[in-house]
Amino acid sequence: MGTTSCQTLMRLAIIILIYAGLIFLAGRYGRILLWPIQIFVTILHELGHAFGTVISGGTVQSVQINPNGSGATVSLNGHHAIILMGGYVGSAIFGNTLFYIGVRAGKIARAALYIIGAMFILSAVIWFSNLLSTLILCVFGAGLIGLAYKQWIMRDILMFLGFASLLFIIQDFNVGPRSDLAAYAQIFKIIPAELWMYIWLGIVLLMTGLNIRMMIKRL
Repeated sequence: MGTTSCQTLMRLAIIILIYAGLIFLAGRYGRILLWPIQIFVTILHELGHAFGTVISGGTVQSVQINPNGSGATVSLNGHHAIILMGGYVGSAIFGNTLFYIGVRAGKIARAALYIIGAMFILSAVIWFSNLLSTLILCVFGAGLIGLAYKQWIMRDILMFLGFASLLFIIQDFNVGPRSDLAAYAQIFKIIPAELWMYIWLGIVLLMTGLNIRMMIKRL
């Protein structure tokens, strides 16, 4: 294993320790410090619904992000099943992509931050819901674009955002997508929402496991 690979593993280990410390040792203060991650995951979730709408031929009317970590996407037409799954599974795809770029594709880290930041800001304008949602999306978007100028920390930011987002998504599997699961069970009535919950979780775990395996093999 080369020096670069060892450095990458060391940085990843530090990121994991920081996240674990905030979750398990810092208590209420840790949850406060991780609030931006909660909002970031909400943004990914709602944009997952939005992109699910677009790729299935529908139209996104608005995207709403709330300070308490909830959100809503209003869509017109499109394939309802794809739109619903796009929230939970789509956010995990985003998270795995960021994680991979941070670990293995550092050369495009700056471009990734630019693209994500611009995507957040454009979403706030194109899919306007209310001023608060617009402010949240623009602040997060501008923050990511600003971090793109910090070469020494770009990869670490993407690693942390990707890794923390995935853990948050996995931990929240029985809470965050509850309304989506209930609606999904109405489409596929043979399978109850409780079973869909584990199917979606299984998809996310499989996707994340394959991503980690691919990253480790290339180190």
